[in-house]
Amino acid sequence: MDDSILSSIVKLLSFLSRGKDHLIIDADTHITDLTSLSEQQRQKYDSTSNYYHGRPISAEDLLTEMSMAGIDMSLIWQNPAATVYEQNNQEGNYQKLLQANRYILDSFISHPMKFIPAGWTDPKALGLANAIKLIHILMKEFGFFIIKMNPAQNAYPMYSKDVMTCVNEIVSLGGIPAFHYGSDTIYTTAEDLEKIATLNPDVPLLAVHMGGGGAGYLQAEETYQKSRDLGLRMPNIKFIFSAKRETHIESDLIAYQIAGAPYKSSLFCGSDAPYGRQSWNFGGYERMFQGLMNGAHHTDLRLKANPDLFHQQDVNNYLGGNFAKFIICHYQRFLDQK
Repeated sequence: MDDSILSSIVKLLSFLSRGKDHLIIDADTHITDLTSLSEQQRQKYDSTSNYYHGRPISAEDLLTEMSMAGIDMSLIWQNPAATVYEQNNQEGNYQKLLQANRYILDSFISHPMKFIPAGWTDPKALGLANAIKLIHILMKEFGFFIIKMNPAQNAYPMYSKDVMTCVNEIVSLGGIPAFHYGSDTIYTTAEDLEKIATLNPDVPLLAVHMGGGGAGYLQAEETYQKSRDLGLRMPNIKFIFSAKRETHIESDLIAYQIAGAPYKSSLFCGSDAPYGRQSWNFGGYERMFQGLMNGAHHTDLRLKANPDLFHQQDVNNYLGGNFAKFIICHYQRFLDQK
């Protein structure tokens, strides 16, 4: 890790420490170097301004959206829709994903008080050896302590030998594993998430979407229910709200707020940009929280019985404070191991 990276991390942690009680942070965004798009991707991108699935956005695009939405900071990782893997080309896939991760690093160095960097690996597309090699580069050279895998992207089980080898490597280097965790495929089940969390009960595990993702409402229902219960049994699982039905998000918030510490610090707000609009998602979060703080006039019976359940500081924590404190604690712990 060179001095420019370490300096950027120090700036990030200092900024988070000063603003942890009021910063609004989007914990799930994906950015892309638009100059790296393939010819086919570029033609599609240039052919329309309308949205299509995963339509890539640059770091500059995200900064503009953050300004419109009133968001102070965003966690950034690569966009899987823009990183198209090739069959039987593990080395080529490794180079593509390395390049995508490098753009995350470069964007972070340029904007250390706007972006929180996180890495991405893939034991299926890259092969296990390359996936581990990439983990070492991301953590030792780039200074990333959160490393994500997305079993739904190209169909591999979350709880499998190669994935667990990657998880163990991330943990051994002082990092935190993260997963796309949704109902959109059979590869990311609540049962598998629990198995992984159980193996490392003292290590946080980031579960992005809290059972949502690209699933339909009825398809996701069972996983939504299981996820809510799972997090209330296993406080080391940290959930990022994004690409999830808002009615279930509100139920999660009420249930975890009632449960109190440490559970109510396990929920982070996100948008999944560019798959979701920051302005829409965070505008919705803020109006939802206004209703939750006005418990006497809410329709939920738990709030009617406890109308003062949510206070402004609780809202501040869900909108960014929880994630800020999480990053401060675990990034510093990661650096201390160096």
